[in-house]
Amino acid sequence: MAVVYTKKPDGSLEELGRTEVILNSLDPLWITKQRVIYYFEILQPLLFRVYDVDSKFHNAPAKMLRLDEQQFLGEAECFLSEIVTKRGRILTLPLRQGTEHKGPSPRLPKFGEITLQVEETIDSKTMVEMVFHCVDLPNKDLFSKSDPFLKIFRPVENGRFVPVCKTEVKMNDLNPLWKPLTLSIQQIGSKDNPLMIDCYNFNNSGNHELLGRMQKSLGDLEKLYISRTGENFYLPTGSSNHHNKILKGQLFVEKFSTSTKHSFLDYIANGYELNFMVAIDFTASNGNPRLPDSLHYLDPSGRLNAYQRAIWSVGEVLEFYDTDKRFPAWGFGGRPIDGPVSHCFNLNGSGSYAEVEGISGIMSAYASALRNVSLAGPTLFGQVINHAAQIADINAARRKYYILLIITDGVITDLQETKDAIIRASDLPLSILIVGVGGADFKEMEVNSHDFHSITIRKFILL
Repeated sequence: MAVVYTKKPDGSLEELGRTEVILNSLDPLWITKQRVIYYFEILQPLLFRVYDVDSKFHNAPAKMLRLDEQQFLGEAECFLSEIVTKRGRILTLPLRQGTEHKGPSPRLPKFGEITLQVEETIDSKTMVEMVFHCVDLPNKDLFSKSDPFLKIFRPVENGRFVPVCKTEVKMNDLNPLWKPLTLSIQQIGSKDNPLMIDCYNFNNSGNHELLGRMQKSLGDLEKLYISRTGENFYLPTGSSNHHNKILKGQLFVEKFSTSTKHSFLDYIANGYELNFMVAIDFTASNGNPRLPDSLHYLDPSGRLNAYQRAIWSVGEVLEFYDTDKRFPAWGFGGRPIDGPVSHCFNLNGSGSYAEVEGISGIMSAYASALRNVSLAGPTLFGQVINHAAQIADINAARRKYYILLIITDGVITDLQETKDAIIRASDLPLSILIVGVGGADFKEMEVNSHDFHSITIRKFILL
């Protein structure tokens, strides 16, 4: 039997699930699958422990077994992103002794191996688009008609319901036809899960009045669409559904369509590769790197400064998705030895190439540059973005996607040039993440999305 855990930030373990027990086998192939929600933006450490279940427990359900009564055979750990980036999404790991397991363990020279395979559930990619229409809703407003909107809830533990989505408000309309609603099967669990659909009369006070309610699964709503029939709302009047008041108002489903949305993992599985690039602010406003109050101060105790934390927190996630783990790293706003102020210089000091080996290589090059580059200014992003765009353009046909991390302590001096550079790069496989450190006022960097036409703008990040 194998037990799967996730490791929390404080180091504690949370059990995710157990496989079935395979009898009398040294090469078990388990059938039971464990569901794990995948988050690209964070590292998800997993731990796998394998046990030999005593024969007297063979008829007991796996989830009821006490692990301290079973023989521990070994454990392995990895990050979820390590598995999803492997060819075929398969990873084989050696089992090891472990130090914190519970229960007896044999003294074996070799603990064997465990092979892990992940697959993306189709539910996570299936999208449903629906158009709702109501007729004969009750009128609750004195001098006008009701202002209805729909709110859809899914069930959770303890019989409670939590909201999933809602329509817009239709003013003065007892027969509203709303704009399409889109949700994923993953949001609600499955097409058979019951959903609670409430119709409210909007009030500016926020105290919206319930016009009607019904419980239907996505499968039921699809049947309403196919049959072109409506379903009557009811008003709950007590704890028993048998005493609910059936209303004249009905809900119709005018459109019900499903589609498959390609996920991030689809692109990774088909050979797309993320490439990480970083640019660091070497302007004088960061303060003298030799003084503890500097944003560039390298603490002898090993405590990371704000720049190092930004590099590490973003880089450790992206590193798994880059096969060669060679990252271009630049500085800007500084004066390299015996040279003029540069707004895009190689962090490793080379005059011919900017790449370094892994996140540790970025950290080493950054520390070395602080000893060899004088802080200057001003804060200009344009050259760095243009350089990154040039690399993305050259490799646009090679299934590579680039993420440029810019870390700065001050407001952009060349704001218009930066906007122009981003617009020029908007058709390239390139995303730009700007992280602000220190106490400067970064409000000017909160640009409006209309400045960039059709480009998607994310929030500026303060660290």
